[in-house]
Formats: sequence, C-alpha cells, structure tokens
Amino acid sequence: MYTIGDGSFWDYVRHLIAPSLVLGLVTVALWSRYMRSSMLEVIHQDYVRTARAKGASEWVVLTRHAIRNALLPMITVAGLQLPTLLSGALVTETVFTWPGMGRLFLDSLSYRDYPVVMGVLMLSAVLVLIGNMLADILYAVADPRIRLD
Repeated sequence: MYTIGDGSFWDYVRHLIAPSLVLGLVTVALWSRYMRSSMLEVIHQDYVRTARAKGASEWVVLTRHAIRNALLPMITVAGLQLPTLLSGALVTETVFTWPGMGRLFLDSLSYRDYPVVMGVLMLSAVLVLIGNMLADILYAVADPRIRLD
C-alpha cells in the first residue's frame, strides 16, 4: 500500500494505480462493448433517422436521441456491477495484498470463520438490492416514459 518509511499522500496514490487499473479496465471493457452494441441498435431506429431528416447535426442526433436511449441497457449493467466490484476487489486485494472486504472474505474462508463469511455474503446481497433499486430509479430519470408508481 505504501513504501516503508514514506506515508505521504502521493506514495499512496502511486501504489493505488495498478489495483485501480485492474478493477477499472475490466469494467470499462465490459461497458464499452455493451454501449457499442446498444448504440448500433439505436442508430438504425426510425426516430434517429427522422432527427437526421429534420436537419439536426450529427452531434445533436447522437447526444439527444441515440445516447439517451442507448443508456437504458447500460443502466442495467451498471446496477449489476455494484456487487461485482466487491468480488473483483476480492481478487485484486489478494494479488496486491491490500486489506479490504475481499481479503477479509478470503481470510475468513480459510480460517472457517463462518459468521464473517455470512456477513460479507449478506452485504453482497444488500449491494445487489441497492444496485437494482438505483437502476430502477435511473431508468425513470433516463426515460420519461417510465414512471415509478
């Protein structure tokens, strides 16, 4: 986590680069594939063609019409990624020897500390519920046709 004898802020940041890249690049790769396929599907819809026919610039067509509708599948993926980040942190914390929830889970499994294992699994279940709830709320924000009743 830090160089022995040096506990400065920049030393922590320097040691944080590799773990954050490991966690972030996997997520970015997944999200870019979903966004690409969603945009390819949305670009060929009638309302995008109509916006182009009205004379809107390509930037306006993409930002106001295409991206807004292409974000709906991305919201679902992002809502499900919240607990996945915890399990991804399990591997990252083990490889880079960072203390955290993932490392606690693995250590508890090896020491057969079942109450801690159950607590971490319960937290993961709560994160799934929170992620799904946030996805539902963001659906209503992104698409005005969807109402939360």
